[in-house]
Amino acid sequence: MVMFFALGWQIAQIDLVGFVSNADDALPALGRVGWPWSKAIDYELTEIRADAEIEIPCSDAPPPENTLSGDEPIIISTPTCGNLRDQDGTDNPGTELHLEGYNFSPGIEVDIMWEDPIGDEFRQRQGGEYVIVIPDENGYFEIDIEMPYALLPPSAREPTYIWEVFGHQIEEVGAAKLSHDFKLIVEKMIETIFMGMMATFFGILFALPVSFLAARNLMSISPLTLAIYYLVRFILNIIRSIEPIIWAVIFIIVVGLGPFAGVLALVLHSIAALGKLYSEAIESIDPGPIEAVQATGANWIQTVMYAVVPQIIPPFVSFTIYRWDINVRMSTIIGMVGGGGVGFLLIQYIRVLDYRSAGMCVWFIAITVAILDYVSAEIRARFV
Repeated sequence: MVMFFALGWQIAQIDLVGFVSNADDALPALGRVGWPWSKAIDYELTEIRADAEIEIPCSDAPPPENTLSGDEPIIISTPTCGNLRDQDGTDNPGTELHLEGYNFSPGIEVDIMWEDPIGDEFRQRQGGEYVIVIPDENGYFEIDIEMPYALLPPSAREPTYIWEVFGHQIEEVGAAKLSHDFKLIVEKMIETIFMGMMATFFGILFALPVSFLAARNLMSISPLTLAIYYLVRFILNIIRSIEPIIWAVIFIIVVGLGPFAGVLALVLHSIAALGKLYSEAIESIDPGPIEAVQATGANWIQTVMYAVVPQIIPPFVSFTIYRWDINVRMSTIIGMVGGGGVGFLLIQYIRVLDYRSAGMCVWFIAITVAILDYVSAEIRARFV
């Protein structure tokens, strides 16, 4: 036993020391997932931009410095010309510019950015970090930066050309409103619930007749019916052994991305799962009523209707509600492979490292499952 445990530990590559030592790296992301609601609120945004022209390299007549006039935001650069930095930063470290900003919104971050001669914009990096400044209560800031890298070889450059260094600020204005991400997550969560509901409905529709064919006590009448029983059981086991996420991938190939592929995957798996549960409920019923009905000369269908169905309604209701709960939770998983629902959004947010939006998805999934659990408990208390 110890040998098998040690072998399993090695094969699973369990590293508790690494888990504990690297746990701090996950704390920022977990914090955003744990409380993501700042992403649920949006404001109208207004952009503030002020730029200064920088000539590269310096000529006899560089651009004049901007001058402060009025209340408009402005950037003043000293000097207004210079040389770009080489990639390695050794031969030419790049000219240092002293930037002063006036009339920006106080206390709101300003990104220092560049626009090259062909109109491409990029953020200034210094020391491996993006350069961000926060204006004081008067809307003023100052900072020293180095000019960016020269990506073109000297032979491909013009004798002189104009770049722009600018401060970019985004300010929230107006009343708060629900964000686009929040509305989209709510929409996809509703889609997920109805995917689970439709999958459960069609699963019941097909699982009910199949379950009677998969019940040994009803199908052991003759060698033919017993053969049908074994065949149905075999097919149900094959379908159940393949996870819904695999079925979703298969149906996506057939019908394309979207909730329909997810519903088909859940329907197929629900038929197999409910068929097995229903058939086992049928096999565990009291045989007395069956024998009594058969003694009256009733055929197979009459026996099922009057001796089997009255006994299986409570467990069938319980299994059905439980399966709906499973289908709603499972639809969040199959969404990750393109099967629709909130899971599709969740995996997209994770891929782009938007942990706050991903956190909203997780919260909605948890709240929905909790509500479904309460509702299913109430239904079982009344009907089971």
